[in-house]
Amino acid sequence: MDPTPRRPPGTEASGFPSPARDYFDGGIDLNRHLIRDRTSTFIMRVSGDSMAGAGIADGDEIIVDRAVTPRNGSVVVAVVEGELLIRRLSMNDGVTSLATQPANASSPAMLQDVVGEAAFWGVVTRCLHHV
Repeated sequence: MDPTPRRPPGTEASGFPSPARDYFDGGIDLNRHLIRDRTSTFIMRVSGDSMAGAGIADGDEIIVDRAVTPRNGSVVVAVVEGELLIRRLSMNDGVTSLATQPANASSPAMLQDVVGEAAFWGVVTRCLHHV
């Protein structure tokens, strides 16, 4: 007796295997692709359009890493007068400023000098938005 199961007529496999099968190695781990350090990384939901010019819109989620050191040009989450703000960091000649990124490219970025009680909560590493 032959142990190989027989297929009914007309159900034979045809064609060729998918080329994508060679690249599939299981599920997609977004932590591995988007997050450098899980212990210092958070996801925050954005409210407002002040950073629309940087591609961050109202309702988007941003990935914020608190272990990354902010540098000139980084998009940061800053605590200014007890309020969390998302702004682009500008450091020129010892003056640290936070700039909005207006939706209209012809509008100038609005700078706010960092004075008094201001702390950088983390650096934005990714922006996730719905399409």
